[in-house]
Amino acid sequence: MSNDSRHVPVIIIGCGFGGMALAIELKNSGMNDFVILERASDIGGVWRDNSYPGAACDVVSRYYSFSFDRNRDWSENFAPQAEIWKYQKSVVDRFGIIPHVQFNTEVRNATFNEATGNWAVETANGQKFTTPVLVSAVGLFNTANIPNVPGRDTFKGPSFHSSSWRHDISLRGKTVAVVGNGASGVQFIPKIAQEVGQLYLYQRTPQYVLPKTIFPGNSKWDTWLQSHRGLRWLARLKIYLAFEKFIFRRRFRPALRLRAEAGYLKMLEDKIKDPVLRKKLTPNYPIGCKRQLVSDVWLDTMTRPNVEVVDAPIERIDADGLATKDGKHRKVDVIIYGTGFTPTTYLTPMKIKGLAGRDLNEAWRNGAEAYLGITVTGFPNFFMLYGPNTNAISSIIFMLECQARYIVSAIRTLQKKRARFMNVRPDVQKQFNADQQVMLSQTIQARPDCFTYYKDPGSGKITTNWPTYASIYRWRTRAVKPSDFEFAQA
Repeated sequence: MSNDSRHVPVIIIGCGFGGMALAIELKNSGMNDFVILERASDIGGVWRDNSYPGAACDVVSRYYSFSFDRNRDWSENFAPQAEIWKYQKSVVDRFGIIPHVQFNTEVRNATFNEATGNWAVETANGQKFTTPVLVSAVGLFNTANIPNVPGRDTFKGPSFHSSSWRHDISLRGKTVAVVGNGASGVQFIPKIAQEVGQLYLYQRTPQYVLPKTIFPGNSKWDTWLQSHRGLRWLARLKIYLAFEKFIFRRRFRPALRLRAEAGYLKMLEDKIKDPVLRKKLTPNYPIGCKRQLVSDVWLDTMTRPNVEVVDAPIERIDADGLATKDGKHRKVDVIIYGTGFTPTTYLTPMKIKGLAGRDLNEAWRNGAEAYLGITVTGFPNFFMLYGPNTNAISSIIFMLECQARYIVSAIRTLQKKRARFMNVRPDVQKQFNADQQVMLSQTIQARPDCFTYYKDPGSGKITTNWPTYASIYRWRTRAVKPSDFEFAQA
């Protein structure tokens, strides 16, 4: 392959919801010269990859969608994966994004050249690009977490992670082990339990799984608003305000959390009559500590005669099954890992090097951080969508739209100042993250008895979540403040 580099004014890495949001914002701003480097052969990100049975949104779809597309008719309040992916495809067609996408192109590394103000980008297939503006839109949930259980590779049957579902394997009548019961497990386990012969759920931690009806956007009033096209903006606003109200209650009315816990335990008692099973399914941590899970059929599935909850830790996997530390061995035909992702390892496995060759992984040794979750000091003209501490109690697409507007504002600021690069000031980033950690330290997730993917496994710092209202994030990202940055003139 040629050593020549292709120069592009803006490079976006990834064509999921984040990459789409920025591409649309760029085009709406008259910036049409950009490229999206997508490692897969199609658009969609997690909604392309996670095609497991029962995959669906756990935020009401009329809010988990772009703000400019309020009039879409969703088949369900919580739309299934195939419908969301179809929606994404309709969006890229509508806005003419596909001609900007280069598929099957995985970014391997990117290095900043201070003298030119350009990023040198190399791909896994040997292509080279230069760009003054590099944007990561790879998101949080792109690297599967498969536990390194002793003997895992000795199992002779099929085994796979839920994000790489083996649709070529029939589970009908099979004995299946599911390791993990997080957000994906809560969706696919009820589906496959209807066809497998026996399902063993290897559970590390019981979950709070609440019915869909209690979540914003599910009332009869919401349905009525949605049925009138002229009022759909109000239906969306109502959901947005409901999430903001929830954040207010979490911060200022902690007694409501105890009421929610009591309500869940009462539901558990009503639905699970077997005291042994009920004990296995009873969380030993406060509600709100982990991601809130949504299902109307989870507890009913746990009582099926062909489902057994195994809460003894896995000791090893061998050729035909799994052994637990209580001395039991269960033979299985298939192992499915519903063990989620590694969201705190942002940008893995890409290598990003900024000023003076500083490695971003080294800069994040004690936990990822960024200013507004978008830009990192020492890495000029590099921006992120769904970066550190931007996972909100809201719709992530709302947050992505905020970030896309901010990044376009940054590009315009660079152009207006005719600067070679802009670098967020170290003191600005430091103060911002100190403030975030103070607010996060006051949340349930910060408690030492709360073990969650929100925290960096090394430092224990919460690196994923936005600590306060989505409206505050919208205000903070309304436009770039030049005083937050150092500029190098061309």
